[in-house]
Amino acid sequence: MGPAEPLLMGVLNVSPESFSDGSDATTIEDSVVRGRVLLADGAHLLDIGGESAVTNQAAVSAEEEIRRVVPVVTELVAQGAAVSVDTWKRPVVQAVLDAGAHLINDVSGLRDPGIAEDCAAFGAGLVVMHTRAAPKHKELPAYHDVVDDVVAFVAERIEVALSRGMELDQLIIDPGPDFAKTPAQTIAVLQHLDRLQVFDRPILLALSRKDFVGALTARMPRQRSAGTLAAVGYGLDRGGSIVRVHDVAQVVDYLRVRAALRGHLPIPPDLHLAEELRRERSPRR
Repeated sequence: MGPAEPLLMGVLNVSPESFSDGSDATTIEDSVVRGRVLLADGAHLLDIGGESAVTNQAAVSAEEEIRRVVPVVTELVAQGAAVSVDTWKRPVVQAVLDAGAHLINDVSGLRDPGIAEDCAAFGAGLVVMHTRAAPKHKELPAYHDVVDDVVAFVAERIEVALSRGMELDQLIIDPGPDFAKTPAQTIAVLQHLDRLQVFDRPILLALSRKDFVGALTARMPRQRSAGTLAAVGYGLDRGGSIVRVHDVAQVVDYLRVRAALRGHLPIPPDLHLAEELRRERSPRR
């Protein structure tokens, strides 16, 4: 798909309280099957979450999160999947790294620097995300300039990670859409996403079904695919290189058509539409 092809991170929530797909989290077996589907759809890695970031519910215990996540990580890693885990609790980090996870997606903004030490010890990657709110708390700081704050925060957190033994090439940065930000502030940060390129690190675009998309479109979470795709395209044009999404197959289709129209995808002269794809019959009543 050309040199600008992003990595696709498929969202695999095993948290019943998740804001958009919590009801999909049932058994370990169901979660593993869902993970396989995301990989078959085109995900390059899976981001497994055992606790929703929603702020209207209390945090689950580290023990409960480990119970939910570790068996799924173990099974999918055994099947050859690249696995990230969305967590901010150090005991969970240690458990999933021991189970073979490759990346920690820390949505706390590295509040516990020990997480960086664990990632360094295991040779795992770490997502450095901007947020000024404690996990599971809805805080909206009075930013003087939210974009400046994101840049300064990421720079400071990178230094913390490096001071705890990590190498720069283990780090990914995330501007933290919706985290400690109003929809308008999230949009402002994304409009200036190119400022994060100064760090010369991969930029994670965690845009799927987010509040700012819902605020713009007045759509419920599962109805935000079109808005998500618009945000993904915009973010990729401004330096994003990893896309975290729920609807992997839709994003793959979007990226394929986008690449073709940009001349990044070879088009065979005999390209044609298969006859069975030409029409759909209306369902019988």
